[in-house]
Amino acid sequence: MKPVPALLHCRRLGVPTFLGYLVLALAGCGGSGGPPPDTTPPTVPTSLAATAASSTQINLTWTASTDDVAVTGYKVERCQGASCTTFAQIAAPSGTTFNDTGLSASTSYSYRVLAADAAGNISASSTVVTALTLPNVAVSLSPKRGGLTVGQALTLTAALTNDTRVTWASSSGGSLTGQTNTTTSFSAAAAGVYTITATSVVDPNKSATVTVGVTDLTGVFTYHNDLYRDGANTKEYALTPANVNTAAFGKLFSCAVDGAIYAQPLWIANVTIGGAKHNVIIVATQHDSVYAFDSDASPCMTLWHFSMLDAAHGGTTGEVPVPSAHIGGLVGSGYGDIEAEVGITGTPAIDAATNTVYVVSKSVIPAGPTFFQRLHALDITTGGEKFNGNKPALITASVPGDGDGSSGGNVPFNAQTEHQRAGLALVNGIVYVAWASHEDTNPYHGWVIGYRASDLTQTTALNTTPKAIGTITYSRGGIWMGGGALAADASNLYFTTGNGTWDGVNNFSDSFVRVGTSGGLSVKDWFTPSNQATLDVNDTDLGSGAAVLVDLPTVPASQLVIGGGKEGRIYVLNRGSLGHFTSNDSGVLQSFPASNGIFGTPAFWQNKMYFAAMGDTLKMFTMDPTMARFLPLAGPSATSQSSNTYAFPGATPAISAVGSGNGIVWALDNSQYCTNQSRGCGPAVLHAYDATNLMTELWNSAQAPAIRDKAGNAVKFTVPTVANGKVYVGTRGSDTVTSGIGELDVYGLLPN
Repeated sequence: MKPVPALLHCRRLGVPTFLGYLVLALAGCGGSGGPPPDTTPPTVPTSLAATAASSTQINLTWTASTDDVAVTGYKVERCQGASCTTFAQIAAPSGTTFNDTGLSASTSYSYRVLAADAAGNISASSTVVTALTLPNVAVSLSPKRGGLTVGQALTLTAALTNDTRVTWASSSGGSLTGQTNTTTSFSAAAAGVYTITATSVVDPNKSATVTVGVTDLTGVFTYHNDLYRDGANTKEYALTPANVNTAAFGKLFSCAVDGAIYAQPLWIANVTIGGAKHNVIIVATQHDSVYAFDSDASPCMTLWHFSMLDAAHGGTTGEVPVPSAHIGGLVGSGYGDIEAEVGITGTPAIDAATNTVYVVSKSVIPAGPTFFQRLHALDITTGGEKFNGNKPALITASVPGDGDGSSGGNVPFNAQTEHQRAGLALVNGIVYVAWASHEDTNPYHGWVIGYRASDLTQTTALNTTPKAIGTITYSRGGIWMGGGALAADASNLYFTTGNGTWDGVNNFSDSFVRVGTSGGLSVKDWFTPSNQATLDVNDTDLGSGAAVLVDLPTVPASQLVIGGGKEGRIYVLNRGSLGHFTSNDSGVLQSFPASNGIFGTPAFWQNKMYFAAMGDTLKMFTMDPTMARFLPLAGPSATSQSSNTYAFPGATPAISAVGSGNGIVWALDNSQYCTNQSRGCGPAVLHAYDATNLMTELWNSAQAPAIRDKAGNAVKFTVPTVANGKVYVGTRGSDTVTSGIGELDVYGLLPN
């Protein structure tokens, strides 16, 4: 009988039982009785593909191999070059993909793949594939950040390395128009924060982004932002505590002007001038000039500039701004309070509905001397005079009384000794202007005069101290407020007055005053501290600081007026019942010593009050809105304060925020304001603080790089204006009160 081949014989005898293995062993099918060894390799991997994913990565894919038992993994081999032959294993993946990383840009790599099984059998290698890594692509955008008004366009430019084209995308909507390979124009129809992305076409993993805050703020039309004078712009989407720092925020440009800027710059969005839309900043100077600048253009773009002394603006031959020494009419009689000239001091007011800016100028013909004060209504689009036959209104007034400077039973307005320091107020179609004295030169009074905005017709006049009191020779009662402005609600004006005569009937020095505006001006209510006589004698004006209005949720006293003066005492008053005069000030809601002398207007935001008194820190006080009182009730104290202090005159802060978040407090240190009263002559210093914690100073203009961010020389009482991602600061430039120049400094997000 022919022998059966051993392998065939063993396979045919294979029986999965103990007897079967015994039979196999007797038949010579392995001394141990186990299965035969696996010597069959897997099939060759097929469809190997290599794709460059970036400048440092190539991705491999292939079709799975098969095996008579099982494929346990693969070996990936690589060599560098398109026709290289020396392969080395770089990975042993278990699946059918592998991403090769850490490669060199613009370099060719070849790959092959082999399959393995558990017995160590290795397949033949796959076909060789080659791929070239992408070039080292880089994308950057200019500008990197910015702020826009609704409808305003921003041109973005992509700079590319090893690519020539990007794709554009915008988050949260917005519009991208005029797209080219490397540029686009972005705009948005709604306020918000938008991210625009430019992505490389060659390497989609490489992109750059820019964040743009878009605001629907239409303007800062009046002193401290609104008629409540709270100083808060709650529509500031571009500036946040995260990006106001030395790396991303600083001085952008400056605009030269012809005199010191004491008035707060005003801002208005989307004005068509010369056939083009501009966001406009209005600047008034002590040289009796008004400028309109493009608020965004760098270098500075002047849209128009006019002197209020030109014939077209009411000026006459020989008329000049009032030299400081002529305030009292005698050469050398001035105290140096304002140097070197007096022209436009009070902050103007803007009527956005008619594109009109209202401003008061002061001037003199020295030969007389003959003094003039005029109310101008300027067309924001041209700078030309409007209304009243295209002429300003010459300011004159008279009220019955026998107070200082009276004649024939009337007290006349004195264009020489009255100084228009307070900001204008446009309320219900009437422009209200307030005065005190400059250089404390008698005779003077506090005045409020109203003019119809539509034609500059004088409608009413009020004098705070028209009557003589006993044997006192002066009257005074000026409306100073550290440059603050008349506050207003629906039917009333509110202001504080300085030292002078008082009787609580006709004269209201050192008082909070509520004046009704229906049918002319009349005192409707008032509060006078019990120590008024002492305040007067010691020149401790209550009216050195201005009033801010606050509306709270429904509580017993939900409408408040808050302020303080040279004593540093804060008064919280019910606007419906101010409290009059009592021996212990019992009519007030709350009164407490808060600081040193206050020479400005507090800011109010999210039930927090902010101010910096002379020689003190910037402080925050927190109000309980249900109690209409500052905390703690037993004795209010600052809940947060800055680490730095503000020498005289302190600071009037401004707030930027988005609603209730991203609050920043902005304050100017103007202590080096360059007159013979100041502690020196030097730059204004702009500070920015986290509004929730004043110990966190985000940035200031004296930090490194200080030369880049240095402001012009300081001006007393000036206030920063925050709008559309920028902060505008009025200064006297390099002037040390002799050269008659000034400078608007513009700060914002650095474009790159």
